[in-house]
Order: sequence, then structure tokens, then C-alpha cells
Amino acid sequence: MDLITSPPSNPKTHHCFPLHRMFNRPGRPVLGFRPLPQSSKVLNFVHYDSKQSQPNKFLTSTKLFSHLLTNSNRTVPTISTNAALSEATEPEADTEPGKYRRILLSDVIVKRPRNVFMGREWNLRDMATAGVVLAMHLLSLFAPFQFNWGAFWVAVALYVVTGLFGITLSYHRNLSHKSFKLPKWLEYLFAYCAVQALQGSPIDWVSTHRYHHQFCDSERDPHSPVEGFWCSHISWLFDTNSVAERCGGSNNAGDLEKQPFYQLIQKTYIAHPIALGVLLYAMGGFPFLVWGMGVRIIWVYHITWLVNSACHVWGKQAWNTCDLSRNNWWVALLAFGEGWHNNHHAFEYSARHGLNWWQLDMTWYVVKFLQAIGLATDVKLPTEAHKQRMALN
Repeated sequence: MDLITSPPSNPKTHHCFPLHRMFNRPGRPVLGFRPLPQSSKVLNFVHYDSKQSQPNKFLTSTKLFSHLLTNSNRTVPTISTNAALSEATEPEADTEPGKYRRILLSDVIVKRPRNVFMGREWNLRDMATAGVVLAMHLLSLFAPFQFNWGAFWVAVALYVVTGLFGITLSYHRNLSHKSFKLPKWLEYLFAYCAVQALQGSPIDWVSTHRYHHQFCDSERDPHSPVEGFWCSHISWLFDTNSVAERCGGSNNAGDLEKQPFYQLIQKTYIAHPIALGVLLYAMGGFPFLVWGMGVRIIWVYHITWLVNSACHVWGKQAWNTCDLSRNNWWVALLAFGEGWHNNHHAFEYSARHGLNWWQLDMTWYVVKFLQAIGLATDVKLPTEAHKQRMALN
């Protein structure tokens, strides 16, 4: 089950220009840019005159070209976002009122409803993925009847080990985005912790996440709420061919594919969580298995999935990312800082997601500690200049 990013070591370049970056000189017209609604990623042109209180909007390309040819010899630029470069020439989506439904308590519109359960053939990998997810949920139903404090604390400890050290620190910030460097022995140790979260091998997880950032909230995004909240949360996982069909194979994770350790994990992936389950059963019987595997795994599942779903639906945007990413404080609390998702999409390379002092980011605190003792190096953070370029206000 692949969860998702892109590994830019340099700041992300956005082709979406907010109005506050344009300078209006008195008495002179200025060619500015006005972002269209989220339904379209192509930007429109607006002609501003300091003598007018309202801009003259050119709604058709014919009028725009006519105006430019009459008043200047400038070449009209073509502007699109990285995530929708291939869609820039497609007709604008129909926004007829009532045709689409809005996600509850959100301004996000489901424009391409996707049902992965019906109308397609399920392959063996689809059924295996759905079977594992279902099995973990069924196993967790025994939790009230198999409770003891030892089993509970095993689940809590594994939540931190697999969720914080594994998924957020290793798979996401270290491997997917290269936000910092670790000694290889420590990099592999943290990656192995993530393997025990049962969310996929490092190569698959990283590849899918990088595609998410590359095509965020476009038709090629592996998981976006514009296809439905539950599709972005969980059901996209059960169509295992969709990522390859939309984006391509795992060739965007070539830095991992060439390392023997990750090749070995890719080939033997499922054996490692099974081995952990056997070990837990040997240590504490069925209660340890229920809490250490079932409860803990589905807890980390849904917290990780909330970053894909809730953090693109509910919350606030502080940065001009040209996508639906939001900062969501309650997801940040559960996901060790991953809920500051708009911050993350604005500065993908940053090891720190909670950019303000009050934005709790447990993963960043661990990275900072590792840096202090000399284990984390080349720790990347956004510059003030980059923040100013990305700011909405």
C-alpha cells in the first residue's frame, strides 16, 4: 500500500503568480495575472489601469491577443503549473451549478467522482491489498476483549516507532524529499521501522508520494479529494494499477532502486510484518497481536491517510501553492507534524513542517536532536526570501 512525494533539493518553482507581486505604476497599464478557481490550473490575464477602479477582464483569447497586438509588441507568455502541464490546453471543466457535490464543511468540489469498487476488473494485487486492510480492521475488533496494559503500551510504542521514526521521518522527509542526510546504517534502520507500518516498501511508497507532489490535485494525482473524500483517504489503494497508468512506474525512485538494501526489502517486504506479528504473539499471546498489530496498524493507517484526505479538504492555506493543501492542526497532532500540509507543499524540501513556533512538529524535533548530536546533516529549511515569494498576503 503505497503512500506518497518529490525529492527536489532546490526550492520548488511555482508558475502561479499572486497579485501582490505585481507593481502598478500610476498612469501606466500593467499586465497582471489572476489565478482561476481551483477547477482550472491555467492562469487568466487581467489588464489593470491605475485610473480605473475595476480591471478590464479579457475572457477570450481572441480579445486578449487583439488587445496585445494593438497596444504592444509583447509576446504573450503561456503559464501553467507543474502539476497540470499536460492539461494546460484542455477545455476548462464545466462548472455548471448543481453538477458537482461539495465535501462536507469544505469548499472542495468533487469534480471527478471515482468508484474503484465497481466497473473494473480486480487483479490479484488489488485483492491482496484490500484483504490486508480488511484483516487488520477485523483483528482490531478483538481489542476490547483482549485488553491489558502491556498490550496497550506495546501498541503505543510501535505507533511511535513505525509512525514517527518510520513513516514521517524516514519514508517522507528523508527518503521522499531528501530534507536531510543520515548515516546509511541509521537511514536503513528508520526505513525498516516504516516497513513495519505495513504501508508498502520504501520504493513503492516514495515513488507514489513523489508523483503526488508532481501532479498534485490534477487528473494524474494518485489520490485527490476532487475524486471524492473516501477515494483520497483509502479506496485509491485498491486500484494498484492506477498509479502506473496515470504517472508511470517507479523510475522516479531510482535513487532507492539502485541500493541493495531497498531491493531486498522490495522482494521480501511482506515477510517482515509477518515476522513481527509472530514475535509479538510469542511475547504476549493474542492480546499483543491484537494491539501491537491490528489496533496499532489501523491507527497509523488512518492518521497517514488523513494527510492525503483531510489536509486537502479542511484547514487554512498560508502559501500560494496552487493546489488544495491545507494546514490542519488536529492532523498535525496525530501525525507528528505532518498536518502542516500547506507549509509542506510550499516548501517540499524543508525538514521542518511546523514553521511557526506554535505549530507542533514532533518529527522536526527529532531531526533537530539528530542534527545536534551530529547524526543528521544537510538539514534543509526554507529561506526568508522563499517564504516571501510564496506568501499569499
